[in-house]
Order: sequence, then C-alpha cells, then structure tokens
Amino acid sequence: MQNLSRSFLVSVSLIALAATSASAASTQPRKALSSKSQKPAKPAPAAAAVHSDPEQITVHSDLQSATGVTGATPGGGMMPPQTAPKSRSGLTRDYIAKQSPTSNPTTMIASLPGVVTGSGDPLGTSDQQVSLSVRGLNQFELGYTYEGIPAADPLNFFIFTGTTADNENIQSLSLSQGSADISAPLYNAVGGQLSETLRDPSHKAGGLLNLAYGSYALNREFARIDSGDIGHSGIRSFVSFSYEGADNWRGSGRTTRYHVDGKALKEWGEGNRASFILSYNSPTGYYLKTPSMAQWNALGTKANYAADFKSGGASYYKFQENQRNSLILGAPVHLNLSHSLTADITPYYDYFWGYGDGGTTLPTGYSYVGNQNTGPLQVSQSGSSIIGAAIDTFTERNSGLNSAIHWKTQHNTLSFGYWYSYYTQQEHSYYAEADGNGNIASMTGRYPIMTQAGIPLSRYNINFVQQTNALFINDTFKALNDRLTIEAGFKEAMVSRMSTQLIPGANYKSTVNYAEPLPQFAASYRITPHDQIYINGSTGFRAPSSILTMADYFSTSTGKIAHSRASNLSPEYSIGEEIGYRHTGLVNISAALFNYNLTNRQLSSTVYLNGVATTASINAGGQTSRGAELELGLRPWHHFSPYLSGQYLHATIDNNLASGGDLLPTKGKTAVNTPTFSGAIGLAYDNGSIFGNFNLNYVGSQYATFMNDQKIPSYFTGNVTLGYRMKNYRFVKHPQIQLNLINLGNSGYLSGASSLVGNAKATKGVYGTNIAAQTPLYYVGGGFAGVVSVTAGF
Repeated sequence: MQNLSRSFLVSVSLIALAATSASAASTQPRKALSSKSQKPAKPAPAAAAVHSDPEQITVHSDLQSATGVTGATPGGGMMPPQTAPKSRSGLTRDYIAKQSPTSNPTTMIASLPGVVTGSGDPLGTSDQQVSLSVRGLNQFELGYTYEGIPAADPLNFFIFTGTTADNENIQSLSLSQGSADISAPLYNAVGGQLSETLRDPSHKAGGLLNLAYGSYALNREFARIDSGDIGHSGIRSFVSFSYEGADNWRGSGRTTRYHVDGKALKEWGEGNRASFILSYNSPTGYYLKTPSMAQWNALGTKANYAADFKSGGASYYKFQENQRNSLILGAPVHLNLSHSLTADITPYYDYFWGYGDGGTTLPTGYSYVGNQNTGPLQVSQSGSSIIGAAIDTFTERNSGLNSAIHWKTQHNTLSFGYWYSYYTQQEHSYYAEADGNGNIASMTGRYPIMTQAGIPLSRYNINFVQQTNALFINDTFKALNDRLTIEAGFKEAMVSRMSTQLIPGANYKSTVNYAEPLPQFAASYRITPHDQIYINGSTGFRAPSSILTMADYFSTSTGKIAHSRASNLSPEYSIGEEIGYRHTGLVNISAALFNYNLTNRQLSSTVYLNGVATTASINAGGQTSRGAELELGLRPWHHFSPYLSGQYLHATIDNNLASGGDLLPTKGKTAVNTPTFSGAIGLAYDNGSIFGNFNLNYVGSQYATFMNDQKIPSYFTGNVTLGYRMKNYRFVKHPQIQLNLINLGNSGYLSGASSLVGNAKATKGVYGTNIAAQTPLYYVGGGFAGVVSVTAGF
C-alpha cells in the first residue's frame, strides 16, 4: 500500500510539473496587472456553492504575503462579515495561515461561538479521536461539505477533516450553527453545517514551500506548484504534496500522513466557472487509550497501551494500528445561462478504504463463526489461548450529483434542486496471530486465523447499500430597496438502506426507508447599512449512524450475538428557532438567541467488541436546548484585532430512558456533552512584518452519563503564534518564520466522552429495578506542543 501511495503521489507531482512547463512555454507576454487587480479578492463564503466574481469584490489592504494573509478580516480572520438570516461564523486566511501547519479544520474552529473541540492530538496530525460539538450537538449531527461535496463518513457521520485540504490550501471555513443550507447535500445536519473552501489556482506560475519541525519528533514538508494561466485556454491549476510524521504525544507509536490536493479551474463569460478538485489522504496511526475516570485519576496521561508485548499482552500498542485512506473527486460547475437564470451542478466521487485494529485473546480449542461451531483454531502456537489482533477492514464508495437552478426576477429568486447519492460499504472482520514478539504478519487481514472448518475466524461480513434522494424548492423575496429579505423553502429527504450479513445464523437481510419533510423560513431586515436583525425557523433530520444499527455481531467464543441490530431506531428530527442581530464596522457584533426541540436524539458512542473500537448509535429520546451566543471582533486597528466569543447553553433530557426492562429517571436531567458556558478570547497583531496571535478557550464541565452522576471538569486551553515575514528576495516571495505554541500550561485533560453510558453509579429504575453501574470512557486532550515552520513562495 505504501509503494502504491508513493507511486500515486509521484505521478500527480510529475503531471503538475508538466503542466507548469507547458504554461511557461505557451503563455504570451502579458501587460502588467493594474493595482486594482493585484489586490487580493475577498473569498466567497465557504457555504456558498458559487464563487463570487473576484472583479466585483475588492479588499482594501496593503499587506502582502505568500500564505494568503491580507490583514483585512475583523477579529484577526475569525469574524468575516455575514449576511445570511441565520447564525454563521467563519475563518479566513488571516487566521488559518497563522495556525500550526499541522492543524485541521476541527481544531481551527474551536474558538467560534457554540463550538467545543477536544482534540486527542495537540498537533492535529490525527483526527481519529476528537470530541467536537456545536450548541451541544456532537460532530455526528454536524454536516460537513468540501467545495459543496459531502465529505463526512456517509454512515458514521464522523467528520475526518484531515482527509480534505492541507492547511496551506484552505481558503476559508464557514460554520452555520444550528441549521444547514437547504441546498446542501446532507442528511445528518441537525446541529449545523461546516463548509470548507479550497483556494483557487493562481493566474501566475509559481508555488509555495513549507517546512515544519517540532515537539514529538514532528517533521512535515509541504510543496505546492501553480501552473498559472495555461496559454489562452482560460485554465489554471495547482497541485500540492505533503508528508507529516510525529510520535504520539502520550504512549507509544508514530503517526504518518501522505497527502495530495489538486484543483483545475476554468472561468469564462460573465460568472461561468468549472473546476475539478482532488484530495488524496493516506494516514497511518495508533489509537490512544480512552481511560475511565478511575484510570485517569490514578494514572493521568500515563493511562496508555503497553509499550512492549512481553508486559502488555493484548494491550500492546501495535495492535491498535489503524489506517483510513481516502480519495475525494469533485467537479463543481456554475453556469450563467441568461440574465436571470443560473445553474449549479456538482458531481462527486468519494472512496474510503482501510482498517482499524485492536488486541484480543482467543481460545484455541474451539471457535464459532456466527452461531456455528467451527472447531479448534489453526494456529502455530500451542496453549489454550493465543494473543492476536482483531482486524476490521472496510471499503466505502460514495458517488452523487447535487444540482440546482435559480431564476431571478426583480424582487424574487426562485430555486429548485435535486440531490442523488449512491453509497456502498463492505466491512469484514478478521483475526491475525501474533508471534512471540507481538508482530502481526498483516494488519490488513491478509493472513487471517483459520478455523478447523477451513474458513477465516470472523464476527461479521457486512455489505451495505444506501440511496439518497432529496428535492428542494426555495424562494427569496427582497423589498424596501433590498433592506427586507424573506426566505421560505421546503426539502424532502428520502434515504433507503439495505444491508446483508454473510455470517451463519445472522439475520441475512435488513432494509429500512426514511422520508422526512424539512421546511425552512427566514427573514432579515437591514436597519442601517451596518445593522441587521433576523429570525428563522428550521428543521433538520439525521438518519441513525453506524453499520451496527443494521447487522448482528457474533462472539467467536460462544456463538451468541454480542451486539444485536437495532429494531427501533427512528431518525432524529429537530425544530429550531433563532433571533439574531449583527453590526459591522470598526467593531463587529453578532448575537443570537436560539431554541431547539429534538425527538429521537441519536447519540453516537464508542463500544469495544473483541478489542476493536466501533461506533454505536443510542436513542436518547427527546431533548430541549436553549441558549445565547455572542461574537465580537475588531477590524484591524493599529495592526491589532481582538476577538471574543461566548455561549450559554441550557439543554435538558425530555424523557426517561430505557435500560434493560426498566427506565432510568433521566427526565429533566442535563443532556450529556453540553457545557453550560463556553467561550474564547483572542488577540491578533500583524504589521506586515511582525505578526502573532493569542487564543484562550474555556469549556465548562459536562456530563458523560444520562443520570448526571459523572462529569468532565471544566478546562482552559491557550495557543500562541509568533512570526516574522520578510520582503521578497530575488525569486523568493515573502519568506517567513513562524512559531506555534499549543496548549500552553495544559499537560493533558479530559476533553470529551468517548463512551456514553446511562449511569456511572448503581441506580434504581422508575419501576424499582436495580440498574447496575456502567463505566464511561474519555478522550484525553492533547498536551503542550511547539511547532516551528519556515514558509516561502516562489
């Protein structure tokens, strides 16, 4: 796999070099650009499917850099102006470029209002074990799009933001708290929408180099090449490659990541554009141990998997190896069909493949595949049991087409849209024997343990197919010289699922269909050119996550079902209302009050089956969430840009939750993972040469059990950036050196709940049953790290 990855990367890089050479040979001398055209264009909001015409937008800034920093965005790049009649925050290059080059969007948005991020890796090298919530709704309820393409795991809904663009290629990030755009190709976005936009290729041939080194033996190399305008074709492109390697910040193991981004763009006529994007990612890492509260209190950050096989046995860290490869392809097109008619079309293809492993102990004298006794194991070692790796392999393919047509008249814009998606997943479990030193012949299951019956030992062999159809209509009406805007829309989302389980004794075939109506309404009024008020009402829907909901898992030791398929999981549905106010100017203000009612709240939790971490879905009943958000940002003033955000949240459980044959008395309890207070303060400085910023985040305590009998303490995190940007030297453009200090003063903390449970203490149910205590597990927030990076354009 590694050789294949390197061959792929080399091939793409050679293509880019060839394109650059062709451009240099064919491009005719051009007149010098005017001073107006040299000014950087303000990026379109990340949530928009259409990129604004750069000729119509001018950002007044004299700051020049190789990294895309303009010094024009309020709040140091954390508060770009918004006009949508809903809560929306964003990040521009002014902030993104000053973060550690190893960081990913999940960690970048941590300071935005309503966001609680707990990263298990201070460098952001791995995003496998991250706790993220927006307004108390977790990442599995957050829609994620990349250039208008659905980029989260289509079934587990985990937003692996490291699979999309490298830091240097992200133009902007946009977060809509609470509701998604009606045109977005999403069916899980009850908590909002995170949208990521890739930079456009430059009109001039050139490139960018970045070298970074730091804590935990970090080394990272990034290179990007822009072709510039290729002859008179109107086409320009870029391709980039990066490699990153770092030791785990706690425990043993090292994470590596190979990554490629590419984009080709053609613009013509009045606002027409077509692009092709590519992102390839190949990371290899090791799961970190998620301790219980007792383990954390006793061992702290030393609660890890064993560093050697002799003392650790099945807890040996090498058994936790995992890999999630991805290839994302898309071709967003915007067509200006006439003066009043436009169209947006985005075909896409996502391909994910890899494995996730864990250590386990197996009896050798007998085995079961499904409910059939398959006899002793065929292994090389003697003894009543052996230690090995439980291997979960997966292959996912997701293709689709999202389209919309817009008809604009004097006061109205009427939009129709259709989205179709076809998704397949194959997931198969294997086991592999460890030798006397803990080595596994193949962590991908190539050499599985065989049973006496001549078949591989396995818990499941699942094939899953999902088809999604969604139709929407939306009308936007403007009046009073465009000061009043009223929007109304309706979307019907239809999801059809089928899975087959090829293990003896299992329910062979399961099917389920969902169809949900999703109306939306919004209105805004611009009181003055700088002041806006808005209200909106929205609905959201989320199909149950995890392949576990559709298939039975069997124990290989007993032949009994270890985890049953869900028979009563209904889709989550939310109804939300917001009222908000915005002010733009030297001081920028955004404030909102919100209320949400959720039914069939779906919570994703990690469960361990034969040592392998797997996502399961829990129906948490109804929930009511009410709160307020505030965001303040200052436009650059004497090179300083302060920022402040905060949220108050009151979220309660509306039902008593089922536990065995009884009910836990949870009605009225505080919902899990919902801190009452969270917030951030930041200060940025950039005079064109010296730059830096500081961010301090606070997250209040949050419960990990529905009975509110165990919780995560509140915590602070702080990050600092310091840098110096130099003038051009010959062909080298604006070289700079940057220092990022991450998690200052925090050597590790509990950042989120990995495994949610009903009660951590023995409890009497509503009907008098004694309900035994369970043990929640936790993510550990990353410790301190420092990263030094050198960047130069050419």
